[in-house]
This record gives sequence, C-alpha cells and structure tokens, in this order.
Amino acid sequence: MTTDGLRFWPVTDVGRVRDGNEDSFLVDKKLNLYVVADGMGGHAAGEVASAMAVRSFRDSVARARDMLDDYEKGTGSVSRKDVLRLLEGAVQEACSAIHAEAQRDETKRGMGTTLTALLVIGSRGFIAHVGDSRCYLLRQGSVHQLSEDHSLINELLKRGRLTKEQIEKVQYKNAVTRAVGVYESVEADTLDFDVLAGDRFLLCSDGLHGYFEDAEYAKLADELPEDEFPQRLIDVANERGGKDNITVIVVRIQDPEAGVDKFARDVNLKMELLHKMPLFRFLTYQELVRVVNITEVRSYEAGDEVVAEGQDGDELFLVLTGQVRVHTGDTLITLLSVGQHFGEMALVDKASRSASVSADEPSKLLVLRRRDFFDIVRKDHDVAVKLLWSFLGVLTERLRKTSSELGKEREKDAVKDVHEELFAEVPEDA
Repeated sequence: MTTDGLRFWPVTDVGRVRDGNEDSFLVDKKLNLYVVADGMGGHAAGEVASAMAVRSFRDSVARARDMLDDYEKGTGSVSRKDVLRLLEGAVQEACSAIHAEAQRDETKRGMGTTLTALLVIGSRGFIAHVGDSRCYLLRQGSVHQLSEDHSLINELLKRGRLTKEQIEKVQYKNAVTRAVGVYESVEADTLDFDVLAGDRFLLCSDGLHGYFEDAEYAKLADELPEDEFPQRLIDVANERGGKDNITVIVVRIQDPEAGVDKFARDVNLKMELLHKMPLFRFLTYQELVRVVNITEVRSYEAGDEVVAEGQDGDELFLVLTGQVRVHTGDTLITLLSVGQHFGEMALVDKASRSASVSADEPSKLLVLRRRDFFDIVRKDHDVAVKLLWSFLGVLTERLRKTSSELGKEREKDAVKDVHEELFAEVPEDA
C-alpha cells in the first residue's frame, strides 16, 4: 500500500501454538501512524487490551491533528518535544482506559499490552514504546533497534547477570517489566529522529523478533521484493517454532529520484563522526540519536572566531566540514579538520578556554552544550554510565600522555645534567 510518499505492509498471524491472536495493529494513512500491540491476560483479555490500546492511542493522536499540521508546516508554534509529549499522553490515555475496563470486569483483571508506535511527519519520525514489541530502522544495509525492551531478559542482560547464551534457560523469559493497562499509568519511552529517503521501519511483536538475529532482517530485505518481505518474516518465524502470535508492519520511505540527497548525507555524517569520538563510542544507535537531537550545526566563514582564549567555555565542537586553527595570539598550535573535535572538557569543567579557535576556511561545526549534556546524563542512567566511563577513559589517556611527555622531559634534563657535569670536569686546555 502507498500513501503520501510512504509504502507499508501490515501482516499478522496466530502462529503455530496459540488458539487465538492477542496481537493488534493499526495503520492510519492520513496520520502516517503505525501501531503494534501484543496483549496479555486470560479469557481473551489480552486481545481486548491490545485492541483497546491501538484504538485509544490513534484517537488521542487524531484529536491533535491541527497541532501535527502546524509542526509539519514549520510555523514554530509546535516543537518536536510537543509531539513527543502528545505521544506520551496518548499512551497514558490508553493505559488508563484499559485499566478502568479491567476494574469494571473481573474477568479482565490484570490485562495489559505492549505498544510500539511510529508517527512520521515530513522528514521526522517519532516513536512511543512500552513493553517488548520493537521498532527497527533498516538504513543503508544496517539494522538499528530504535526501541528498548522493557523485559526481564533485557534487565538481566543490562546488569551483566545474564549472557545471550543463557537466555533459553530463563524460566520467565517472556515477562515484561512495563505494560499498558496493568496499572493506571505507565512510563513510556519516546524518541524522535531524522527520517531519510529509502529508510525502512519494521514494527513487530516478540513473536517475530524472538526468532531472528538483527542482521537477518537486512539480508532478507535485500533478497526479497519489498511486498514479499513482511510475509516471509512471518513464514520464517513459524518455521522456527511459531510459539506466539506474530505481527509485522513494514514501512518504507520512498527512495529519492537521484540517489542520496544532501539532507541524508548531513545526517549520516553527524552520526558517523559522533560515533567515532571516544566520548560516544559505547553508545547504541538509539542513544546516539538522542545525542544528535540536542546538538546544533553552526557555520563559519574563513577568519571567523569560534572561541576566544580566556573565554568561559561550555560547549564541545566537532568539525563536520572545513578546517579550524587553534592558536594563542598569532602563534599556531594546530589545525583541526573533519572528524576532529575540541572543547570536550568544557562539558564538565567551567575553566576558561586555554586557546583561541578560528575558522581556517568555510567550515561547519557540530556543537553540544554543557546543559544539554547534563540533561541526558540526569535522565538516562544507561547513557550516563557510558558517557562518564568514556570521559574517564579520555582523562586517563590524557594523563598517560602527559606523564609520558613529562618523563621524556625529565630524561632530557637528566642527560643534559650528565653532559654538563662530564664537560665541567674536562680541563680548559685539554
């Protein structure tokens, strides 16, 4: 199916073991909204919960259609954070409705559902997520999981108390740690990101992803006609056991008419260069997207001052294009080109800049502010641990380098002292 530059293929299957299908999905072509939900609960309550979730979520988003239109028009009255808050509110409305129904009907007590939703507005994508259904991004031959499982298995993996080889031995490996409707409210994950022409998104229940390694998605997507890809995923999951209901929605952003456009190149460049920095090397793709979202790009002409010596610093700079010169007065210290960075200590230290930096030629720099950096550290424990650990590595490497340089200077001084002593003992008339 095709709508507004998007193509999509939804498929659901009961699997080979279950009697009924407790998964639900929804596609709203006018909103470019795609939702997958995997219900849980006895007496068909799981089916009720998932169906209520996708309908309630869609209705909440639809009521804000004017706001979404304003965002797409770029009037400035609606920000991407407003859209994320809308999606989070839609999850809460669904959660409250399901919980209220369960309280009204004893046969549905404890019912709940996962919910993973993708909303596409122009060149921006938005995700809301609870539970262990997933949203993947297939981009340029690579697969990136954009959602994080709220499951017992994932918690044990993150804490290092379980290896991937031990998963099959876990008794409650399908247990989720968050679900929509079990309680009156639930914490939802949200994420927004740049959408590029040619991107494919895969939304699925755990009845699918439980049978696949991530790399297999890209391999099958490349081998099959795109309209056969979703059904083939279902077939493979059934061939490998089909122990659960299986639901898939594949969404494709239409390819550009003339190769990769400038917007795509800029997005890919930011992601690639950030990931190469020691500070961000341990971040997942999803976490890296969160960092990119809080950066800005600044352009400089040749000779423009970027930072001044003695100035208070609170920003990290990464060279995206061009070249900058680091100098003190008229004395050149070094030149920095694409992929190189400066000012990372300003993210944690309020000390003044030790040197000036100026554009040596027309340049674009990616900028990360201290307050935004700390905002991520405060809100996301996993990212905080990785960033602070990386910072420790950067500081350790600097300390080693400084110690090595001091050691070399001491050796030089020692050799000089010995040399002076030896020649001091030689008679002047020798």
